[in-house]
Amino acid sequence: MSFELKIIYSLKFKRMKLWDKGYSIDKLIEKFTVGKDRELDLYLAKFDVLGSMAHIKMLESIDLLTKEELDKLLPELKSIYTLSSQGKFKIAEDEEDVHSQIETLLTDKLGDIGKKIHSGRSRNDQVLLDLKLYTRNEIQEVVDLTKELFDVLIEQANKYKAYAMPGYTHLQVAMPSSFGLWFSAWAESLTDDLLLLQSAYKITNQNPLGSAAGYGSSFPLNRQMTTDLLGFDKMNINVIYAQMGRGKMEKTVSFALSSIATTLSKIAFDICMFMCQNFGFISLPDELTTGSSIMPHKKNPDVFELIRAHCNKIQSLPSQITLMTNNLPSGYFRDYQILKEIFLPAFEELKDCLKLATYSLSKVSVKANILDEDTYKYVFSVESVNKLVMEGLPFRDAYKKIGMQIQKGEFKREGSVEYSHVGSTGNLCLAEITNNFNKNINEFNFEKVTHAIKELLKE
Repeated sequence: MSFELKIIYSLKFKRMKLWDKGYSIDKLIEKFTVGKDRELDLYLAKFDVLGSMAHIKMLESIDLLTKEELDKLLPELKSIYTLSSQGKFKIAEDEEDVHSQIETLLTDKLGDIGKKIHSGRSRNDQVLLDLKLYTRNEIQEVVDLTKELFDVLIEQANKYKAYAMPGYTHLQVAMPSSFGLWFSAWAESLTDDLLLLQSAYKITNQNPLGSAAGYGSSFPLNRQMTTDLLGFDKMNINVIYAQMGRGKMEKTVSFALSSIATTLSKIAFDICMFMCQNFGFISLPDELTTGSSIMPHKKNPDVFELIRAHCNKIQSLPSQITLMTNNLPSGYFRDYQILKEIFLPAFEELKDCLKLATYSLSKVSVKANILDEDTYKYVFSVESVNKLVMEGLPFRDAYKKIGMQIQKGEFKREGSVEYSHVGSTGNLCLAEITNNFNKNINEFNFEKVTHAIKELLKE
């Protein structure tokens, strides 16, 4: 019988729960305690399979499984992995979670052999492991998408490096800037965002498997073996701390995600403001805007408004996780189950924002000669002060002199502005920013994980 048919079969017949002791649980209580696990565990299914594959290889190495049993289990687990990767894996209503469903499928196909895979494990360290494997994978996808956005920002910065624009403080016209400076500012912001994400990745990339329910196992588990098989940098050594990592890992990662979301949100705000007719600095192609049901002239930057809202929502994630977990002592509590509802979908939400921001920013067009407008003549006041300083006048006296000219309406702006120091409009240092960004990406060392998972899935 195929696994597709096995899943259909398991949907029709009542199953015993992994913790079944011969009594029935109240249906209302069961519904509430299972919550959204069947839906959310689909995110984790293929990672639960990977964890089980590493675990049973380790069990065989310590003689809790025979080589023959291992050789029967591995192909079946790989079949489930394939189903999950194709979106065909389902969790039956009589199963509580992904762990139960996979064990049921193996037991239906292989009999008692399928019941042996849980030796030395608890669902506690299973879900810890699944979450870490899932999060590790999602972080890599976020990094890849962040790289695509970074490349567009650098490309636009280079394209529009000579296009001047006013800089603002307090939303008041301040000093000369450029679109090259503006675009590359966000690129460097993403460079720092990756540093925070890198720290979160290092905390994530530690193996909790073998901690069981938080107090280890009397079986002689080879935790280093599963650490190596799954490509972790190292393990969570103390088994109690491994369990206390639940919630801490999610909160740490959420801070990193919210940092990227902060960058995106601020970009989105600027885009919406610069598209406003009162500014008119940039434009989007018609097909990237929406209209009004009553005002025929409207072209709205809805995509950036939604990016801003989604990213502001993501920035609330650390606070939500903190409020769910900050008063829990050591050990496992069911409170952690609710974290999945806000944590797992956050990756897809951020990835969508990164994709849309990358695509839309690549289509942005910039207006030329903005500073020629009389509205922005005072943007050159600092240059006039600096010119007087270069001629020998003390700065404070030069400042007062230009200030009086402005007050009397006698100020006349100077011509072009030339900045040459590092990081200024005339010296963007795009190559240096790019080198720093690529250095941060390389330090994730995703290749180690990719190689380990590829080897684990080999026939």
